[in-house]
Amino acid sequence: MNCWDILGIEPTDNRERIRQAYEQQMKFASDHEAEALRQAYQEATGHAPSAAKAPSEPESRPEPRVAAADAPESTAPMDGNDAQIVREVIIQVRALLNDNYRQQDVNIWKAILCEPPADQMPLRREIASQLEHQVRPMAENGSFPAPVARFLGDWFEWFSVQEANPEPDERNYPESGMADDQGFDNQAEQPPQMMNFWPAVIGWIVGLAILAALFGGMGGS
Repeated sequence: MNCWDILGIEPTDNRERIRQAYEQQMKFASDHEAEALRQAYQEATGHAPSAAKAPSEPESRPEPRVAAADAPESTAPMDGNDAQIVREVIIQVRALLNDNYRQQDVNIWKAILCEPPADQMPLRREIASQLEHQVRPMAENGSFPAPVARFLGDWFEWFSVQEANPEPDERNYPESGMADDQGFDNQAEQPPQMMNFWPAVIGWIVGLAILAALFGGMGGS
């Protein structure tokens, strides 16, 4: 069985197609199958020498260096325990993506992704590679609140996410605080509102009428 049979696709040079096949197969792979899938991915993308090559080929031939974002595998194969940890984190994240309310809370993301030993760099890279196809576009296009997107960009070293969600510079908005202070001062400087004087006027009129009646009565007598 060659690498294409393991990945379940026809031979292709399309790296994205190979990556999608790898990620799809990894969802349900056992520990043994996961190791076979990683080797198949390496062969399919040219990251490892194929088993079909002649044995006389020098084994010391250097492998091409690739960026971490292009290779879902780590430099050393993960053992069964690490693979299980990665699988559990992926399950939790996908459950979180189905909860529109909880996925807005950056503390929940941190609780899932920063829990040891999932915070170790080899595991973080593996988790990032498996979540990248689904989570990275959401972090770039505003599907998450800015704190969540910034955390994901920093945690997984997704520089495009960091660029799409820069930290706000408070120096650019000094007038907001000044406006609040000025509004408070203006309210404090305003003179007290004049009390309603109509009851007092009516009282005076009634009092004058009573006095006029009294004096009128006295004059008539």
